[in-house]
Amino acid sequence: MQTIEQAEALAQQGKYVEVLSLLDTEALDEAAEPRALYVRAVCLRSLDRRGEALEVLQALLASSPDHVRAYQELGHVHVAGRNSDKAIAGYVEAVKRDPALLSSWRPLVMLYRMVGDVRNQQIAEARVTELEQMPEALLAVRSYLNQGNLESADKVCRHFLSKNKQHVEALRLLAEIADRAKIIDDAEFFLDSAVAFEPKHVGARFDLVNILLKRQKFAMADQYASALSEEHPENLEFKLLTGATRLGVGDTRGAIRIYRELIEAGHNRKNALLLLGHAEKTAGNIEASVAAYQQLYAQFPDFGDAFWSLANTKTYRFTDAELAHMRDYEQRSSTTETDRVHFCFALGKALEDLGEYESSFDFYERGNAINRRLLMYSAPDIKARAARQKTVCTSALFSEREGVGCDAPDPIFIVGLPRAGSTLLEQILASHSQIDGTLELPNVLNLARRLRGRAVPKEGEEPQYPAVLADLDLDYFQRFGQQFLDDTRVFRQEAPYFIDKMPNNFLHIGLIKLILPNAKIIDARRHPMSCCFSGFKQLFAEGQEFTYGLTEIGTYYKTYVELMDHWDEVLPGFVLRVQHEDVVADLESEVRRMLEFLHLPFEKSCLEFHKTERNVRTPSSEQVRQPIYNTQLEQWRHYETKLQPLIEALGQDLLQRYPITAT
Repeated sequence: MQTIEQAEALAQQGKYVEVLSLLDTEALDEAAEPRALYVRAVCLRSLDRRGEALEVLQALLASSPDHVRAYQELGHVHVAGRNSDKAIAGYVEAVKRDPALLSSWRPLVMLYRMVGDVRNQQIAEARVTELEQMPEALLAVRSYLNQGNLESADKVCRHFLSKNKQHVEALRLLAEIADRAKIIDDAEFFLDSAVAFEPKHVGARFDLVNILLKRQKFAMADQYASALSEEHPENLEFKLLTGATRLGVGDTRGAIRIYRELIEAGHNRKNALLLLGHAEKTAGNIEASVAAYQQLYAQFPDFGDAFWSLANTKTYRFTDAELAHMRDYEQRSSTTETDRVHFCFALGKALEDLGEYESSFDFYERGNAINRRLLMYSAPDIKARAARQKTVCTSALFSEREGVGCDAPDPIFIVGLPRAGSTLLEQILASHSQIDGTLELPNVLNLARRLRGRAVPKEGEEPQYPAVLADLDLDYFQRFGQQFLDDTRVFRQEAPYFIDKMPNNFLHIGLIKLILPNAKIIDARRHPMSCCFSGFKQLFAEGQEFTYGLTEIGTYYKTYVELMDHWDEVLPGFVLRVQHEDVVADLESEVRRMLEFLHLPFEKSCLEFHKTERNVRTPSSEQVRQPIYNTQLEQWRHYETKLQPLIEALGQDLLQRYPITAT
């Protein structure tokens, strides 16, 4: 890495020939290669060797298609070559990826003026004026954010705030950094502070609503959104936001009405139609949902999410014309990578339904590969996290802390992996008169993050959680349990029991036992091959990044099973395991077994769960409104020859010991 840093320093001094000589003679590691190509291109352009510079930039963008400075350098090269059209194209690509790149907006003003494009000149001039008014440090923060460099953005922003403690724009940026880092409780704190400093600041309030939605604090979000809409009735974007908060508080009809009004007004039709489709699907109005998605792609034919949303109803069957349309747009160079991902997953599902399994798998695999690259995904250290739980949460710990926590029996946790049948179990149990179905509640995960602490452990150090469970004063556990009940009250109706079906809670069963010792936990289990492949072919809205690779999802499943074995050992009887295949084979027996575990009387309504009217927000929403069929149990066998990486990750010990034979 020293070589590339030396080259960058020489380039800043104008020693371009020396830089080229250095880069030609010194070996570079893979991480330094994009930086080296960029520096080489700058030097070649500065030496008026424009053809060579363009070749280097072409190689750089082939390996790093989102390299912002490479597009800007393309603009510089074409300016030097007096090619205004290509120069504009380069700068436009740069500001598309980094809207805070002032060094690309300024030449765009000049170029638009030169070619007589008055409208775009005015847009560029306005952007330059806006950016020039921003403090230099915050401009750098915004640029770092746009390029995905959260660490540098956080460092510069916090330094600026140390000297400008009540700067609302800096707090908004810090909140965005926290949000992208998935520390959304911090994001809420920063935005709360910003609104406290400037209660009428529209941008800070708008941002706060979006964070509150992510935290599922729907009632508070709805209050802020409604106030913004009332104060600014001309701003239809606030009305669009209110549709989301209305849906959050359970007013599905209100949300649908808002989305229809916005579509009628012609405002942000793409988002309004997509959200209308989602709202109709949540309410169980599948025909209206499909109609919204079809209207969406008719108006925006390159919008991949319209087609994926149709596929994600799980019941829609594409026409030949729609298949041809998706194939065409998936191949187009003008299609964005995000849209391409949606087209890939939609084509995977469509071709699976047609029995074209070879092509179907190719699209699932392609979509996952693009997603991994887009999200810069690195496998979560699930094995280390599970190992820490096993080390700390021992039988001795639970014996020493027996009787702590809040003794309310209200919560029923359904844990497991995505696509394991948890939504079906929730729908069955929520059909009981004494049980409310809610959502995948983030409260336990948020508590675990709080206990983990904000500081990043130094190399060789362990995080505070779960080790802190052995050191906390006993009264904390009661307070945490009561806080869970208080914070989740808004999602409940009048039933004495309620369900939290956040699947990832399987990592925190020890924490749940300590704060809510009388809670009930059901482990929704599905055959590993069936569960993992179903996750691989599902495009999740966010989270569950471990599903983007067969090896990764197999490793995750194996670790999950091993940790659940640990909970069974140290907390015998605390978790009821329910096999999805057993539910399909003998629904009544499994319903009676679950209700007996919950100490509730049998009710026939649980067998007729598909008749229960309630909002369902997971990908399985349409499936759980139908009677149970066994046609999906072994879909993975159609792809068996492609699944060797998954088989190897799971391991023969797990596959042989698993109680479902799947033959």
